[in-house]
Amino acid sequence: KQKGYKHDFACYNAFAYFLNRVNLFRSADHMPELMNMQGKPPSEKQFEILIRMHADANRGLRVHYVYEKMKKFGVKPRVFLYNRILDALVKTDHLNLAMSVYRDFKNDGLVEESTTFMILIKGLCKDGRVAEAMELLDLMRKNLCKPDIFAYTAMVKVLVSRGNLDGSLKVWKEMRIDGVEPDAMAYSTLVTALCRGNRADESYGLFKEMKARKHLIDRTIYGSLIEAYVADGRIGAAFGLLKDLLDSGYRSDLRIYNSLISGLCNAKLVDRASRLFHATIRDGLQADFDTVYPILACYAELKRTKDFCQVLDEMRKLQVVVPVIDEILPEFFSRFLANDDGGGVDAALEVFESLKENSYLSVAVYNAVMGILLRSGEVEKALVLLDELVEDSGFTPDSSTCSVAVVCYVEAGDLKRAGDWYNRMKEQGWVPSVDAYCSLAEGASEAGEIDAAVSLVRDCLANVDEGPAEFKYAIRTIHACRTNDASKVVETVEEMMMAEGGCSVGRVTRCAVIYGMCRYGTVEECRRVFSAMKGLGILSEADAIESEEMALDQMKKVSAGLLMSGIKFFGLEKKLKAKGCSRI
Repeated sequence: KQKGYKHDFACYNAFAYFLNRVNLFRSADHMPELMNMQGKPPSEKQFEILIRMHADANRGLRVHYVYEKMKKFGVKPRVFLYNRILDALVKTDHLNLAMSVYRDFKNDGLVEESTTFMILIKGLCKDGRVAEAMELLDLMRKNLCKPDIFAYTAMVKVLVSRGNLDGSLKVWKEMRIDGVEPDAMAYSTLVTALCRGNRADESYGLFKEMKARKHLIDRTIYGSLIEAYVADGRIGAAFGLLKDLLDSGYRSDLRIYNSLISGLCNAKLVDRASRLFHATIRDGLQADFDTVYPILACYAELKRTKDFCQVLDEMRKLQVVVPVIDEILPEFFSRFLANDDGGGVDAALEVFESLKENSYLSVAVYNAVMGILLRSGEVEKALVLLDELVEDSGFTPDSSTCSVAVVCYVEAGDLKRAGDWYNRMKEQGWVPSVDAYCSLAEGASEAGEIDAAVSLVRDCLANVDEGPAEFKYAIRTIHACRTNDASKVVETVEEMMMAEGGCSVGRVTRCAVIYGMCRYGTVEECRRVFSAMKGLGILSEADAIESEEMALDQMKKVSAGLLMSGIKFFGLEKKLKAKGCSRI
């Protein structure tokens, strides 16, 4: 430091900017104290710089911290700085702090600007406190001026974004009381929101107002109204709006056609839906899966398999972006059974047989149908399809086929065949599905193959991004067993039960306890764990007895393995064989 040199305000400001630029904003907040120590009491400008830096970075709590520091130094902000503080707090969802700052604003005897009112009103609307927002609106009318259309539109947008339709209608009513004429943007915002909220009649009333006032009605508004009427089951009114749209000089888009086709199919008017599908093609629109799915589902339910295949032929001729066989059909079967209320499996199988006759099959289709049968409990039928795919179809099974096969054979009780399909995947370098891992680990646990089950758990967590929660807790349980303390293991199990999302304690968890205690602990501690689990209501008496027996068997295997390792290590095999021991 040069002798006799003193820093001026510009130096302090530059230093604060530098600290903020290198992300040392907390150090920058101590600049007022540094200035005060060096005989330069900070002014409003220094605090404004800090507030602006934090506000630009959306650090609302830091803005409030600097504001509190201003009060300690006896510096009172002017109206524009108060507005900056309020805006930063509202944007970062600290509305209560913003209201406390507003009370200080009033106590300082300052007069609100329109910006002040609008910041707080939008914040209150965003938080759903519509009554308080209306009070501020009344105060704004009395003390300053009436809000303009831009202010009202902003309030409506905030309320709509929070799903508060009643609040947005209340603001709309206040706008009418003030005599403010809504513009096309305000109408569009509210009409679209009401349609999404399934309030078609109210939105149609506003739509008629728009037409009467000769506002420009864009295609989005028509589309929202049509979707709302379709959702309400009023197909005739939806087609009336479509006619109005076309008469206004617009072309319908694919989203509107998709909505109308879905509505017609829900009303079982599939022939009309098919004609509308052809109209979509004539208009040069690229039909997608959402266009044809309702028609395909309707044909499948009505068992009109010939028409079903005809739609697929048309999609193939159109050369759609989405492949018909590899993507549309698997997605169709998955969604069709997900939305099924009963009897869908038979309809799906009938469609599948028709597809087979018309050469519309692929590995992906087989996988989809087998998965559907598996989820429906039709394991035997799924295995029949699996044999057909492997032996007669001419297709090569992929990783999804192998995963489905693993689950099928575990469900059928054939753990050996399931293991063969799992090994086939590992040889090909494929990663099994989570369902395959879970099913095979559960099957191995039930069969008493403790080491194999734990190996599957580890393999799953090593290869899958989001492994099952029970598998993750199984590994934690094994680590807890290292302490040879039953209470530590039970704590892990209780944590698993209380985990968010409700993680169930199944066979894999019991398998982990057995594996960990037999490797790192004792059978006695293992029994204590199962006794505690029985006390918690996790295990029944029969399950506890079965688990203890499995623990004894596992301990025998571990002991035998250690004995054999010792014999091989010390080279005693030949000596034992010489003494007549043939089984080593």
